This record gives sequence, C-alpha cells and structure tokens, in this order.
Amino acid sequence: MNYFFGFSHWKHEFIKPFFSSLDKNTIIFINPIFKKNYFSLALKKGLNKNAIIYIWGKKEFPLVEKFAVENEICIYRVEDGFIRSIGLGSDLTQAYSIVIDSQGIYFDPTQKSDLETILQTVKFKKKDLQRAEEIAKYLIEKKLSKYNLYENKKLELTTDKRVLLVPGQVEDDASIKYGALGMTNLELLQETRKNSHDGYIVYKPHPDVLVGNRVGHIDEKLALKYADEIVTEIGLESVLEICDEVHTMTSLVGFEALMRNKKVFTYGMPFYAGWGLTQDTREEKRRKRRLNLNELIAGTLILYPSYISPFTLKFCEIETVMSELEEQKRVYNSSVIVRVKIRSRNFISRKLQFFLRILRINT
Repeated sequence: MNYFFGFSHWKHEFIKPFFSSLDKNTIIFINPIFKKNYFSLALKKGLNKNAIIYIWGKKEFPLVEKFAVENEICIYRVEDGFIRSIGLGSDLTQAYSIVIDSQGIYFDPTQKSDLETILQTVKFKKKDLQRAEEIAKYLIEKKLSKYNLYENKKLELTTDKRVLLVPGQVEDDASIKYGALGMTNLELLQETRKNSHDGYIVYKPHPDVLVGNRVGHIDEKLALKYADEIVTEIGLESVLEICDEVHTMTSLVGFEALMRNKKVFTYGMPFYAGWGLTQDTREEKRRKRRLNLNELIAGTLILYPSYISPFTLKFCEIETVMSELEEQKRVYNSSVIVRVKIRSRNFISRKLQFFLRILRINT
C-alpha cells in the first residue's frame, strides 16, 4: 500500500496522474481532522513494514519517519517541479511537473537529494546536453518560467548603473528554513545593498506574497530604503532581460538567470549553487564537481522531474509541457473570457483560504 502524508485535499486528484502506474485502490491519503492523529489513522488504514511512504515537501511527521527508520522503509519526498503551470500553486492550480526524491529534497542542502546525486555523479550524455541547450533556448524565447502568471512587458529603467534583480521569496517556505537559515526578504535587500553600493536594485516580490497567499511582505517605504525600484505584476522575463545580476537567497530565479547568462550571487545554498556557476556566500562541501550550464540544466530539468501533459494528463517529456504551456499562456493572454474565468476562480480560492486561516487561528 502507498501512504501519502501532508498532501492537502485539493492535491489529491491533481497528484494522481503522476502515480498512474499504481493501482488506485493502493493509494491512501492520510488527512486527519487533527494532525496529531496522523499516525494512528495510518495504522488503522493498514500502515505496516511493507508500506511505501510519500511525504509532501519537508512537512514533518516524526512518528511516521521513526516508523520508517525502524522498518527500513524508504521515504519519498514529493514537491512541485521547476516548470509548473499557468498560475500559482497557492491558488490551487494543477501542477504539470513534480519531483519524487528518495534521499531528501532538492531545496534542503542539509542532506543529500536525488538531484544533488545526479549533478554530482552522472556522466551526461551528449543528447541530453543538446536537449538542455534547446530547452533553455525555448524557455527564453517563449518567456516561460515556473508559474507564468504575469504578462511580459518591456521595462524602461532610467539608469546607466548595473541593474541588480532581487527576487523576493516566501519567508516561511522550507527552502528558506533549510537553505537560507531563515533569512528574510528585508535582510536580503540589506545584504545586496551592502555588497553593491553603486548598483541599481530592482526588487520583485514573490507572486504568492504579492497576492496575499503567503508570508514575506515588505512595506514599500522600507523596501525603497535599499531598493531603487519595485516591480510587481509583470513577467519575470521582463526583469531578467534588463538586469545584469541576480542576488538571491534560494530562489529558482537564480537558476533561470543562469540560463540567460546572468551573474548570480547566492546568500543561501540553492540546488544550483556550489557547482562553480554562481558566486556563493556559503559553501556545501559535498558539492565538489564543477559543472557547465548545460549539465546543470540537463540534471535539473530532464533527469530529475516527472512531467504530465497539460492537455492529456499523461506522462510526457519536458518539451511537450513547454509547448502546451506556451499554448495555454497564449490563450490566457488573448482571451478576455479565459482571463476573467481564471481570475475569478483565483479570487474565490484566495478568499476561501483566507477564511480557513482565520478559522484555524481561532480554533
């Protein structure tokens, strides 16, 4: 039997296409009303030494993890992939790529992950490196990134200084906890300004924070003490096109900037740091190999994630996902009806999540 812990109810149907090889009767989601009852509920549902265990991200289930160690059960950590969807995960949007990691998870540098092992050990094939180069070209040409939420517009900056992009992050995200030791967006801005007195700093808040779904907001007046400009509802590609450098804690934006041959400075330890392609303030001694850009892309986007087609929900390669997301994005940008429909759904989703958070706080 396959036991899934930490998967929100809305993820249940969305995640099943990625596990289509499993008998649906063997998939058991553990979602007790009170989280402390998760282990007893799993035992009632048959959890034993022959089980396979999946946990969403870095959510903690100590009794399950202890049970797994005692019974030599491998725990698989599951998380969204790097080319995800048209829309935010926090708006309960279907993901079209995930990672399933048998050692750890890519955003936690305190332990090995399958991605780190791939990047450290795989002898990359010529065909994969050629694919990696073509994938990067396509992503840049079609202006695709993880969420593809905002339209790209040409940015005009009135400066001749070096332009530094500082991407905000969700401050209670596990990648910050494990990969940046709890650093805040304000601290990132302060460090960037300290290290770049003469740079023109553009701050871009994280989309999840901007729409009010997650934590990490900085008051505009405070942010502008360190940044020269704040950009919000505009596509990532628009900012990457005009920046010279990216300064980040652990954001995926750093990886996307590398694909565009931008200088990247890291203040945490993201998965793409430590391989000789970034300027890092921290060091991870396990990462001894020097990679070129196509090797990093091949390991991260081809070998590590699983993909399903946005149109058929069947397994596919990344090239199919990119092509179909590009089509979805084109329809979204060209159709008022589609935009209104999606924005209305997102509005309702955000309001519902807000009331649920209030309810949890008051109970």
